[in-house]
Amino acid sequence: MGSNKGDSKNNNKEQPELKEKLLDKIKKQPEFGVVIVFILITTFFTILNPAFIRLNNIAGFLTRGAELGIMAVGIAFLMIAGEFDLSVSSVYAFSGFLFIVIAEQIHSIPAFFLALVVAAFIGFINGNIVIRTKIPSFIATLGSMWAVRGLLLGITGGTSVAYTGDEFMPNILVRYFYRNFRPSHIWFIIIVIFMSVLLKQTRYGNWVFATGGKIEVARSLGVSVNKVKVINFILCAVLAGIAGIIAITRFRVASAAFGRMMELEAIASAVIGGTLMTGGYGTIIGAALGAVIMSMLRSGLVMVGAPSYWYNAFVGVILIVAAIVNLKLMKDIA
Repeated sequence: MGSNKGDSKNNNKEQPELKEKLLDKIKKQPEFGVVIVFILITTFFTILNPAFIRLNNIAGFLTRGAELGIMAVGIAFLMIAGEFDLSVSSVYAFSGFLFIVIAEQIHSIPAFFLALVVAAFIGFINGNIVIRTKIPSFIATLGSMWAVRGLLLGITGGTSVAYTGDEFMPNILVRYFYRNFRPSHIWFIIIVIFMSVLLKQTRYGNWVFATGGKIEVARSLGVSVNKVKVINFILCAVLAGIAGIIAITRFRVASAAFGRMMELEAIASAVIGGTLMTGGYGTIIGAALGAVIMSMLRSGLVMVGAPSYWYNAFVGVILIVAAIVNLKLMKDIA
């Protein structure tokens, strides 16, 4: 009898300890902060306007969230490796423009892939400039951002270009299939899963974390850090190109001003999602949720009748809080 009572007491003590350990483990996940923010924002706007969680509205903010999210996933992947790419918004616009031009001349399928080849080439150039010249990626890609945007402006003369090509790729990318839900939502989820598995479950993902976290240790272990960075620049540009083509097929028009400032929104999405700006730590799922939160903010503010400039204020506050929380979590882990 005495031993049974002793065992029950021990079990009672172990249960709170297990709960505390589980809670600590959850808190240390990079996605923890962004999930809390997601729940709070959803609750806040739903209380102010219950229509916020209706299917049509959810589909609406997921549409822009998917386009921003695909770009943010590439940005997060690159930031984890310790680099930035400010040219993604220009690649976003340029890829969409190329898609329109090529689709009108040939077909939307080769147009899609040729536009992505050009995006990959821009990423390759960015990566090699950073690696070979040792210029900080922030500066190098700031230059390429203006260069690509200027090239697009020169080609178009500042005028908009409408899509008049075939409907094959537009149907695959953005045609409605249920209420306001689009295939782009599914493509977004597929890309997030693929990139998350690549980062968390493969040797290459370990190289990415090592390159951004402790680059000298990575080199000593035989990791080709320069190759990793160039590959990540390419991936980042290609994903920006995919996002741009999806957006172009939705709007059916391209212009030199298309996607301006999206690079900052993508970086903010990654940081809100738990990616450190110093590299070596982050999550693809978190970046994707961060992008969805950015889109939710736009939609929610419109639905409650708030002025559009409040969006920037909300994002600024959330970004600062997210950066502080991320740093605190890193200190706790260390």
